[in-house]
Amino acid sequence: MNTPRRHTFSLHWITASTLLAAGLLAGCASTGVNPTGMPVLYPNAAYTAMGESAAKQHLSQCMAIAQANGLPPYEDHNAVASGVKTGAAIAGVTGAVSGLVFGRGNLNDAVKYGAQSAVVGAAAGGTRGAMSPQRPNNIFRQFVHRCASEKGLDIIGWQ
Repeated sequence: MNTPRRHTFSLHWITASTLLAAGLLAGCASTGVNPTGMPVLYPNAAYTAMGESAAKQHLSQCMAIAQANGLPPYEDHNAVASGVKTGAAIAGVTGAVSGLVFGRGNLNDAVKYGAQSAVVGAAAGGTRGAMSPQRPNNIFRQFVHRCASEKGLDIIGWQ
């Protein structure tokens, strides 16, 4: 009579711990720094001579030229797919090990809990990947730096 209760407890424990991990991952992903921004210009002689609005217009043109040459402002590494794979792997292994420990070596339970945890982990990982901030494309930024310098502007950073 104790066997069904033990399995129910293990299943609830695994489900609760997996959902907690998913919540933590989503929380961490939502606190990331958003790298969107514009170049910050040093107010040198060229900047002063052309004025702020003309300098910003030149920067916009440089950014448009970079994109027209096939350089996206952000790297595209398909964070959602990567998060799904990582989340499924980590949660699946954790669920299988928990199933072995709490199921007292029952391999069928370990496989079942591992599969259930992998599904939840995949969802959590996909959510984390979707919410993760995009990384700036350094080649795009170098292109904009060079274009701006040819117009006499000095970029000192990005905000």
